[in-house]
Amino acid sequence: MTREDSILADPAAVRLAGEAGIAEARPPGWVARLLSHRGAVVGLVILIGWILIAIFAPLISPHDPTLTVGRARLPPSAEFWFGTDQLGRDLFSRILHGARVSLSLGLISVTLGAIPGIALGLLAGYYGRFVDTAISRFIDALLAFPSILLALVVIASLGPSLQNVMIAVGVATVPEFARLTRGSVLAIKALPYVEAARVVGNSGLRIMVLHILRNANAPLVVLATLQVGNAILIGAGLSFLGLGAQPPTPEWGLISAEGRQVLRKAWWISTYPGLAILSVVIACNLVGDGLRSALDPKMRLS
Repeated sequence: MTREDSILADPAAVRLAGEAGIAEARPPGWVARLLSHRGAVVGLVILIGWILIAIFAPLISPHDPTLTVGRARLPPSAEFWFGTDQLGRDLFSRILHGARVSLSLGLISVTLGAIPGIALGLLAGYYGRFVDTAISRFIDALLAFPSILLALVVIASLGPSLQNVMIAVGVATVPEFARLTRGSVLAIKALPYVEAARVVGNSGLRIMVLHILRNANAPLVVLATLQVGNAILIGAGLSFLGLGAQPPTPEWGLISAEGRQVLRKAWWISTYPGLAILSVVIACNLVGDGLRSALDPKMRLS
């Protein structure tokens, strides 16, 4: 009896062989596809590293970020790895603690922009007609302003502070989420299962949340990842201009601004926080690109 005959004679073996064949035919999950994207893996490593630094900054920073610990503008050395700033504070400790501020700014800002943006996009795409027209005109008015300019308008109205920067950057991200959500809703609500959910008596809110939003979350996750880096960049720019975090807060944009007057004599004061911002923004873009490849079925088929 051959091996094939013995397998066919044993029902358990047939079942195991069938399950193995199904497992081989099943495409890998989005996590596996994400981890197969080299750029996304690099971005994840950088982001996870910064998140751990932000969490454990009080434990791993050698000095208090707001206290003078040496002479002003000392160059990088074994004692002060990144040197000291114009007040003699340890720059390495300030950048470690600045990760907490900058990452929180990015995450909170995107959350503040995503919630109203997704809600407006859902309402505009699902109900259409007058609701769609009114919301679309409002979003178009916001899109007429560049993100940084829109954030400046909000800051001018509320005043300079870290909390107001979060609100300002959140307002600047609302149009992107609203526009993307509206487009996704228009494409999904025409599918048969949405009409079936409406026929059996589901409410509009239930259809929007459980049937439409759940199937439109992939592009929104990608956009949110990209917007975190953009929010950190805009927040750092506002702090650089003196409209965001105020001294002695260890925020990366503010630290860079403090060294701009002595850039030739003490290059490290502005260079190291600038590199920190650059690394996080690039990491967010790499992860966003990997998520787009992993979650978008059209890109997987191409």
